[in-house]
Parts: sequence; structure tokens; C-alpha cells
Amino acid sequence: MPNPPPFVRLSTDVPSIEIFKEGALIRSIAFTLAVLAALGAGLAERAVGQAPTPAAAEPEPPRDPPPAIPPSLLKDTAVISQGEKIWHDQCTHCHGARAYPGKAPKLQPRTYKPEFVWDRVHNGFRGMPAWKEVYKDDEVLALVAYVLSDDFFP
Repeated sequence: MPNPPPFVRLSTDVPSIEIFKEGALIRSIAFTLAVLAALGAGLAERAVGQAPTPAAAEPEPPRDPPPAIPPSLLKDTAVISQGEKIWHDQCTHCHGARAYPGKAPKLQPRTYKPEFVWDRVHNGFRGMPAWKEVYKDDEVLALVAYVLSDDFFP
């Protein structure tokens, strides 16, 4: 009788384990592949079935459009000063004293338009709350003027 292949015996001191006898390895591989395929299909179905859809998500409240923002308002030193006070009283809690480092993302005011800043402050965005219920329109405009001013430096 020829010697069995080396993968059949685990040791010379232990009786041989014939895992390949009568197609056991093929059945084992087929079973493992079937289990993995079923798990993969189940996970994919679960992920697709539980993914939030825009219709299922809570609807976003309507965003108020920005008012007309005259360029002269953005240069008014009294308005900028009022915005600076609001910034230091409220905004530094998240944005930091100089707009960074804080909990909120670093601001890039040199790339912003006044309407963009007004919208984010008034309506909020992602983790930033809407301040329209806290500040009056002239206070939000003052904050816009300060953030876009040369006095503001992130």
C-alpha cells in the first residue's frame, strides 16, 4: 500500500485523519461558500432595506432666503463692531476665538459671499444650529459684516 499524501496525516503518533475521504473537503468548501454567500446576501439585503431614504428622513425645514445685503452695510464700522460682540459672545464657543481651533470646522471667510454667511447663520447647516430664533435680522447682518471684514481673522 502506498504512503498517503502528507496532508492526510497530522502526526505519525496519531491515527490518520482522512479529511479528503469521499469528497469531504469539497463538501466542506461548498458548505462554507454557501454560508458566506447567504450571509453576504443577507447583509446586502439588510443594508439596502434599512438605508434611510430621502422620503423616510425627516424633512428639512424650509430655508429663508437672504435679504438684500448692501455693500455699504458690510463696511459700516458700527455694524462690524456689533457683529464682533456677537461673535465673541456666542460664536467662539464652537468656532474658537479666532475661528479656529474649535469644535466647528475652520472658517474660510475670504472665500465667502455675504449671502452664504447669512444663510449659514440664519438657517443653520449640518451641526450648526439656526440662529434665526435667537438673533434679529440686523444682528445676523452685523455678524455677516464682521466675519467678512478685515477685523475678522481666522
